[in-house]
Amino acid sequence: MATEELAHSPRGLGTDIQKVTLGMGAIFLVVGIFGFVPGITTNYQSMDFAGHDSEAMLLGYFQVSILHNIVHLLYGIAGLFMCGLPTQARNFLLGGGVIYLVLWVYGLIFTGDTAANVIPVNTADNWLHFGFGVVMIAVEVLLTRIPDRRDEELPG
Repeated sequence: MATEELAHSPRGLGTDIQKVTLGMGAIFLVVGIFGFVPGITTNYQSMDFAGHDSEAMLLGYFQVSILHNIVHLLYGIAGLFMCGLPTQARNFLLGGGVIYLVLWVYGLIFTGDTAANVIPVNTADNWLHFGFGVVMIAVEVLLTRIPDRRDEELPG
């Protein structure tokens, strides 16, 4: 398949927004996997399915549970599937960014030893969620507003 055809192919990764979505999906998938790896996740033996009682910490900083890791895995799989079409890639970045900002607010409100802290989240998680949310939305806005030069026809 020629480069021009790949750029316009519905399932090719011809746009920057598709490539970013693929990368984000891969990151979430790896994070979800690492959440189940003893050593990368400290206090692994104390991991609960859900709730604030889980003392497992991804990379020693980010509080995780089985449910939290499953959410990362599902998010990663969604990114890998949605990168195939530019519109779906945009939806993943914008929708995912909004979800991460909602998670940030959730984490600010329901932190510590409250029953509503089912994910669980700590301060490091909260700021990571904020960062992911802002970056995902910003990338979607920037890449949607900047025309893809490959779509322009060369004078001839």
